[in-house]
Amino acid sequence: MPEGTGHGRRIVIGIGNPDRGDDAAGRAVVGLLRDAAPEGVELVEQDGEPTALLSRLEGAASAILVDACHSGAPAGTVRCFDVANEPLPRAFFGLSTHGFGLAEAVELARALGRLPAACRVYAIEGASFALGAPLSPPVAAAVVSVASRLRSELEPAPERGAERCTRHR
Repeated sequence: MPEGTGHGRRIVIGIGNPDRGDDAAGRAVVGLLRDAAPEGVELVEQDGEPTALLSRLEGAASAILVDACHSGAPAGTVRCFDVANEPLPRAFFGLSTHGFGLAEAVELARALGRLPAACRVYAIEGASFALGAPLSPPVAAAVVSVASRLRSELEPAPERGAERCTRHR
């Protein structure tokens, strides 16, 4: 996790609907982390319902959220946003079936003082969100890549500098 997060609660939340193709990307990343997460890292899969997300973030020192996005980039493109320091671009995350998307949930957490001091969002560009569809091949490959990166980031390594998100507009 980024420097300065202390020894507080760390959480990784995989967001998405497992029955809607590439929308399951976030949950698939968490599924791959289940057998390899370091002690003290909480792994959660959820559908993205805003009040549940706010509840999970409360009291966390650091959080990583992983979700599918749809911005028009090639399927499997991975972006990382440091949402502790800047808003999540709404254009990447449309409204959910609840009428309230991830960008709005993050900003509500910020406004309520529930956004962890260290908070990043990994966005995996999806291609197919059809009911009953599996992950598309480029998204499945991105899921493996993000899970691998998170395994490295979550391991305590004082000699290694903290990973940083690349700034995206």
